[in-house]
Amino acid sequence: MKSSSKLTIFGEALFDCFPTGENVLGGAPFNVAWHLQALGDYPLFISRVGKDELGDIILSEMTSWGMTTKAIQQDSEHQTGRVDIRIENDEPIYTFAEDNAWDFIDLSEIPTQDISGFFYHGTLVARRDIANRTLEKLTENPSLDIFVDVNLRSPWWQKEAVYHWLEQARWVKLNESELYELGFHSADLHQDMTRMHTHFHLDQLIVTRGEKGAIVRDTDGVFHQVAPSYQEQVVDTVGAGDAFTAMYIHGLLAGWDIEETLEKAQAFACRVVTQRGAISKDPDFYK
Repeated sequence: MKSSSKLTIFGEALFDCFPTGENVLGGAPFNVAWHLQALGDYPLFISRVGKDELGDIILSEMTSWGMTTKAIQQDSEHQTGRVDIRIENDEPIYTFAEDNAWDFIDLSEIPTQDISGFFYHGTLVARRDIANRTLEKLTENPSLDIFVDVNLRSPWWQKEAVYHWLEQARWVKLNESELYELGFHSADLHQDMTRMHTHFHLDQLIVTRGEKGAIVRDTDGVFHQVAPSYQEQVVDTVGAGDAFTAMYIHGLLAGWDIEETLEKAQAFACRVVTQRGAISKDPDFYK
């Protein structure tokens, strides 16, 4: 998909709060937007933060990174988002605070004239009515090429609602356990992916598998797989999926073939897990 069109990322900006007391910038859409900015794709990131210290930090960090903040709303009534993260069996467990600013992304404050072309969103951002309605209105635009990043975080999802977003998508990315949770669960991964892919009439279905790598089913029904070629010391896995997604989107926009996109996305995810947190503030990290 060679594209010079605009790129929009819609969703949560928040802080990942670790048991050590460390607070790290996060939120899957924020992480994806941050990476894509460093990769030269200059996304318009739509979100909402509180008029508080953490919100000011997000705005300041985005500005320092060269990202536009014109689509970041500020909320005087709701706090900037946060999620408490603990690690169990080398996997992150998330506990999201309720009624964060990003739950209230307001359609009337969005520069809708700047939205066209490639549009990314997750499923978590639609957990509350206001942000859900905003996303609903934005994605009614039939000219958008929609990439849905499935994020099933209990208790903040319902299968019927997730299915609705999948029906609008050209590309869907999720992990293997999420594929099963959405009802595509047999003894054969290829069969499960085929059922999901054809059910939602997708261009590509992308399934990440942790240390096993990732697999993509394309429009011709062909499967493409990649596995990590090596693994450095893992510091934390919180940002692996977001890093993979960002590089995959970068490949779609650049017109790479699936094999090249998969390999580079997997390699980038492997790099990100060698550091604490989901993003890097070092521009050299992206070279």
